[in-house]
Amino acid sequence: MSALTSESTATPGHHEPSAPSGGRPPVAPRDEDPPDTGERHRLTALTGLAALSLDAMASVAYGPEAIVLVLAAAGGHGLGFTLPVALAIAALLAVLVASYRQVIAAFPDGGGSYAVAKTHLGRRASLVAAASLVLDYVLNVAVAVTAGVAALTSAFPALYGDRLWICLAVLALLTAVNLRGIADSAKIFLAPTAVFVLAILTLIAVGLFRSAPVSTEAAQGHASVVADNATTVGALLLLKAFASGCSALTGVEAIANAVPSFRTPRAKRAQHAEIALGAVLGVMLIGLAVLISRFHLQPVAGVTVLAQLADASLGHNAAFYVVQFATMTLLALSANTSFGGLPVLLKLLARDNFLPHVFALKADRQVHRHGVLTLAGVSAALLVLSGGDTNALVPLFAIGVFVGFTLAQTGMVVHWRRERGPGWRGKAVLNGMGALLTGVCAVVVTATKFHDGAWLIVVALPLLVAAFEKIHRAYADIGESLGLGRVPECPHRARSLVVVPVSSLSRLTSEALTAAVSLGDEVRAVTVCHADPEDRAQAEALERDWALWDPGVDLIRLPSGRRTLGRPIAAYVRAIEAAEPHTRVTVLIPEAEPARAWQRVLRNQRGAVVAHAVRKDTGAAICRLPFRIA
Repeated sequence: MSALTSESTATPGHHEPSAPSGGRPPVAPRDEDPPDTGERHRLTALTGLAALSLDAMASVAYGPEAIVLVLAAAGGHGLGFTLPVALAIAALLAVLVASYRQVIAAFPDGGGSYAVAKTHLGRRASLVAAASLVLDYVLNVAVAVTAGVAALTSAFPALYGDRLWICLAVLALLTAVNLRGIADSAKIFLAPTAVFVLAILTLIAVGLFRSAPVSTEAAQGHASVVADNATTVGALLLLKAFASGCSALTGVEAIANAVPSFRTPRAKRAQHAEIALGAVLGVMLIGLAVLISRFHLQPVAGVTVLAQLADASLGHNAAFYVVQFATMTLLALSANTSFGGLPVLLKLLARDNFLPHVFALKADRQVHRHGVLTLAGVSAALLVLSGGDTNALVPLFAIGVFVGFTLAQTGMVVHWRRERGPGWRGKAVLNGMGALLTGVCAVVVTATKFHDGAWLIVVALPLLVAAFEKIHRAYADIGESLGLGRVPECPHRARSLVVVPVSSLSRLTSEALTAAVSLGDEVRAVTVCHADPEDRAQAEALERDWALWDPGVDLIRLPSGRRTLGRPIAAYVRAIEAAEPHTRVTVLIPEAEPARAWQRVLRNQRGAVVAHAVRKDTGAAICRLPFRIA
């Protein structure tokens, strides 16, 4: 029966190909390639780790050092608390990773702290979270680039005077790579990330088998920064050390912010990347802290703690320089975390009408180009203002991320209370402890760094929130004017008048009038005449030629006392709108389009001038008619 049906429905004259001898049916030819869904331009768990965790990975270069520098105020006894403080930070890291893993599952559209706060804490809290993340991402780019270049100029002092230009060159390179797509940038950064992680893990593994430093050459000739008049180790000192060391946690939220950048299933891949980041970062933090205590390391001026650890564990040899070079490279490239996370956050803000909608647009390679370029521009301005000096930017760093952490953790507590799923109380307690700890960190870091420049963040945060609110109100007013959400009146035909600016007789003029009479009920050609005798003579000659040509369209001379082109035409259109309020006016502007791209610079830009004036001062429609020159 099926065979009869198949034969009866076959197209007359069309013969199906016979099956090959193997008995398999023939493969139907593909009419077209499968559509490009953009998945190949998205991240896997591994490439997501490379693209979005460089900031967190690189933070082990300055996180343990920040702890040691604070504890050095209590002398050698204070340095003995390095490992306990690092363990406390690692515990907080575990809380944050567990929390953001839940955030990824609950908010697969990305946004991290912003999305959590928006759902559970209200609009104002969500805007504070968004503003804090925006500031942190921008500062991360500037700090990362300057820190990487500082490592370079430390190795090559002759480059110190050119550090600003080197910073801008590195920023330009990062921007160019990210404009190719986040997946491409992840592939490029995968190798340096792997080299850095392997170098640090090797340093730790070798150091654990040494009972004493194999070399102290890196610190020789450098003064110790351990205080002679040591203070006592009190709760405030430990809290300050904890807050300073928490700079190693910056970037933990980036994966949760950029979930849409991952391949399907997006949430699972992002969760795997988040767990891998927490595991690797935790091992490195604890391992380095153990070695600091094991070698009784003391911070010295001019040499990083990580450099001393590499010297003590691996010796002052090629391995030492591999660690330094890998650290320098990753510090410079860690700005890529912001390029991966901030454009997605800006897209969500634009979708919710808190930023211009242009930030929600994507290029062919799944790139939020406007977000990438805006981040690059603001970061370049910061680099120029700071002169490429890391110390000028560090006091502003990491405050925003603690605010975002606190709001995200608080929002997740509300989330668990509303959901009340299995084990919700334990999860809520975990997130509540995280919110308390990160909130304390935010207060301590702001207070201790306030006079060093942190006051700028305190001022910038509410200003940015106010800007979001103002943009939202503007979109609301526009929506009200457009009647969005309401059924509009039915369209009706109105009388149409087309105005065509001309300056001479040519094929361009003929094409413009042909298009105009096809569009409108009435067509009027206008030409602007200035008071200059030469211009008057040209206008009179044009009127004579027009009368001889007789195209069936009137030519109207618009006198102008000033040498302007757009204003007289706009004034004429306004007069028509006032006299004929029910007439739809269209200004058709003919423009020559050269065949070669370089010839476009030869155009006089009259069309752009007229279009700008008409758009600014009238309600007329503007039609720019290109005439392509072969």
